[in-house]
Amino acid sequence: MRSSNPVFSRRGFSRDNGYAGFNTAPQAGYAPGNPYAQAGNPYATNPYAQQDQQHGAPPQAPVTTDRMTMDDVVLRSATTLGVVAVGAVLAWTLLPVSSGSFGLAIGAALIAMVLALVQSFKRTPSVALILGYAAFEGVFLGVISEMYNSQWSGAPFQAVLGTMAVSGATLLVYKAGWIRVTARYARIGLVIAMAFVAVMAVNLLLVAFGVAEDGGLRSFGPLGAIVGIIAILLGAFFLTLDFKQIEDGIAYGAPRNEAWLAAFGLTMTLVWIYVEMLRLVAIFSSND
Repeated sequence: MRSSNPVFSRRGFSRDNGYAGFNTAPQAGYAPGNPYAQAGNPYATNPYAQQDQQHGAPPQAPVTTDRMTMDDVVLRSATTLGVVAVGAVLAWTLLPVSSGSFGLAIGAALIAMVLALVQSFKRTPSVALILGYAAFEGVFLGVISEMYNSQWSGAPFQAVLGTMAVSGATLLVYKAGWIRVTARYARIGLVIAMAFVAVMAVNLLLVAFGVAEDGGLRSFGPLGAIVGIIAILLGAFFLTLDFKQIEDGIAYGAPRNEAWLAAFGLTMTLVWIYVEMLRLVAIFSSND
């Protein structure tokens, strides 16, 4: 099962650079014997690993010093998010609020999307692509954050706090086992996410051709707030997929360089949540 934010095809972790199925490793609160689990550890070199897993034993990563750890994921994620933050700060500081800066932000967002698409379809992580995506995404976020702040003072700060709150709550719910990332869960969520993106694309076309006024479904009224909340919930859904892929990668001893894929996925998801949170803060501020 694949997942991704912009293209819904982010790869999971597997020894042959294919796609690992969900629930290949036990999550907190999971019972063994999941029908969706892959048979055996895709990274294990132990010939008895598959037999052990069939008897309910937890998966064991091969003994190697070059496998992904949580520290690797944290470090790469901090690096990628740091590049986003630096790009945003520079764009906010150096680019005044104007139609020209908005055009530059759209251009940066398109470049970031292209880089993200290229990385999503690559079989191995590319540090240059991932950091390039982060830099251009940072420029985009810096410009739009400044624009929102100029009209709704403090909106970016509130959006950052909201993003942290959503991320922390999602992690807490995931680790407590209240959400089980099964193959069925992933399929249903991805179908809903693709339907949401399709509806938003149609809405954009209707607005562009003057059929829908005031942004249509993305207005700054109650309807826009409902759509924004749905988008944030979808962002939380993507976070659970990210957490599961990271957990699987560590449990199965994924190569260390695949920590960059984890950082890439987390960054895309957090950007998604932040942008939607920024809009939601603006909507509520406009209706005060």
